[in-house]
Amino acid sequence: MDFRKYLNKKVKVVIDRKMGSTHPKYNFIYPVNYGFIPNTVSGDGEELDCYVLGVYEPLEEFEGKCIAIIHRLNDNDDKLIVVPEGKKFSIREIEVLVEFQERFFKHEIII
Repeated sequence: MDFRKYLNKKVKVVIDRKMGSTHPKYNFIYPVNYGFIPNTVSGDGEELDCYVLGVYEPLEEFEGKCIAIIHRLNDNDDKLIVVPEGKKFSIREIEVLVEFQERFFKHEIII
């Protein structure tokens, strides 16, 4: 599926890994809110995952704008970058903020 259709669109994210929580399997801490878009299917068969950037408190859900896609080249689980309306992040800033997890995957960021 081509997730580019989400670029520059408003989306609703359900947060299942709040900022400050620990990954259930790999034991690292999430420095950002991480969730999914309900009723979607990603390449891994699960819902489409999202990093929520630009909000600095744990969230339950979030509605914001998709400004980028992390397209994984060695995995089939692309991620959306969702931010509050009016916020902007450069590719370099996105790389720094998602490095905690994306460092394990070869990827490109599509803006």
